[in-house]
Amino acid sequence: MDVYILPVIFIALFIYCVIKRINTYDTFVKGAKGAIKLVVDIFPFIACILIAVALLRVSGITDFLASLLAPIFRALGIPPELVELVLLRPFTGSGSYGILENIFTTYGADSYISRCACVIMGCSETIFYVATVYISQTKVKKLLYAIPVALLCSLVGTILACLICKVM
Repeated sequence: MDVYILPVIFIALFIYCVIKRINTYDTFVKGAKGAIKLVVDIFPFIACILIAVALLRVSGITDFLASLLAPIFRALGIPPELVELVLLRPFTGSGSYGILENIFTTYGADSYISRCACVIMGCSETIFYVATVYISQTKVKKLLYAIPVALLCSLVGTILACLICKVM
């Protein structure tokens, strides 16, 4: 059934455009032009985040923080093997998927740790990436509480993810 979702949405949009007499091709081209401008505008911000994440991983800071924070995470119910994933997930999606693949290889896809990692990936967001895109495209510059609250919510989601996986 879900294979029909995108075609149905596409057909419904096309019918809507015909009824409202909207030129679909011109509208599509206009949207594509806007997308190219958006990519050019946010590229420096995204490059900065990606470079910072790469430097964190190469320098060994994430490994150091993982070993330092492992007892705290264990007390919160988060397996210490997931500390690096939890630390890097707010910064990078692709780096997180690399860590997830490493977890699968090390612990097996059906292990408790792998299940926790999958739920963490599904219930968390690349907070700094999203904030970077948002800040680069809006006039809002005062995000005093947005990032700390998002990080706290991500941590709570991680704790609940591990708890749910343990119960299952």
